[in-house]
Amino acid sequence: MSQIVVAGALISGATLLVAQRLRPPELAGLWELPGGKVAAGETEADALVRELREELGVEVVVGERLGADVAISESLVLRAYLVTLTGGALHPHDHRALRWVSSGELGSLAWVPADRAWLPDLAKRLGG
Repeated sequence: MSQIVVAGALISGATLLVAQRLRPPELAGLWELPGGKVAAGETEADALVRELREELGVEVVVGERLGADVAISESLVLRAYLVTLTGGALHPHDHRALRWVSSGELGSLAWVPADRAWLPDLAKRLGG
């Protein structure tokens, strides 16, 4: 059975929140949608709420799926959801940096390879 990793697309107006990785070394400095692994007994939505609280210090409501699943390996599947900010204050607890980007900036970022699969869907959501 595959381990699911959930990622949150937090969109505000016409901008998307992206997070710059601190680790592992081969991904450090690359940009991603924040999120993390679903723990045993957790729903995907619960995991995403927990991960974004831990990583960013924010409260979110998880909405619809974004794009298709991305297989990272035989046992790891990445799945993105749209999320809506409901509280908290953004802070990069687990990342090098956070930034808001427009659809025109999506293609110019150095993305974590797996997250690139969602760029067309993100551009549509941002009106690009």
